[in-house]
Amino acid sequence: MEEIEILDDETLEDLQIHGLRLIQKKDGFRFGMDSVLLADFARVHPRDTVVDFGCGTGILPLLMIGREKGERYIGLEIQENMAEMARRTMKLNHLEEKVSIYCADIAQAKAIIPPCSVEAVICNPPYGMPGQVLRNQTEALATARHQERYTLPHFLDSAFRILKGKGRIFLVYPAPQMFSLMTELHRFHLEPKRFRLVYPDEDHPANLVLVEGVKDARPRLHPMPPLIVNDKNGLLTKELKSIYHMQ
Repeated sequence: MEEIEILDDETLEDLQIHGLRLIQKKDGFRFGMDSVLLADFARVHPRDTVVDFGCGTGILPLLMIGREKGERYIGLEIQENMAEMARRTMKLNHLEEKVSIYCADIAQAKAIIPPCSVEAVICNPPYGMPGQVLRNQTEALATARHQERYTLPHFLDSAFRILKGKGRIFLVYPAPQMFSLMTELHRFHLEPKRFRLVYPDEDHPANLVLVEGVKDARPRLHPMPPLIVNDKNGLLTKELKSIYHMQ
């Protein structure tokens, strides 16, 4: 059996679900709650082919597979070192036949994936717009969290091209930018259908929104109950514990 190398500046994380493990940098971009919430929110059927735009080290495919969602995954990641870590992660979990990782920008999606061929796209896109948020100090972190190379419309245009009719896109985004996100989804014929606001607790405004868009669907929005992260005592709510498989 081939031994998977873990470098000195990397850690091996146990995801606490079906024995799945993830390789990531000790000091680089590390996955957070937004990825966990998106994997839980996404309505993906067991036989679906799913594309992950900006897959990083492969956390979303792993979390989705751990939830028995999807049959095949394609991850696109522009940073070679991240894509290489994702490939090693898939080999470590014996998922290299199920998950294909490409070092490519989102504009190359239509050259890698046939048009109108996949059931779902998942995307945890860069949140920051140039000049609106404090830049991260490293290039890798900046690429992961700032829309300097590509804008949200760039992601949505590529998603529209590869999705089948009535195919679905699932995104997590800052709640204050929810209107802009839904406007852009509508513009690219990825009609917003479901959304769920995420609140850090009952006393503070929502900071994230989870959104499902459907290609060429009729306009009709279905709000979901709010998701609250912490209770009045500062502890994770029962629903958050359930999402994290803590109970």
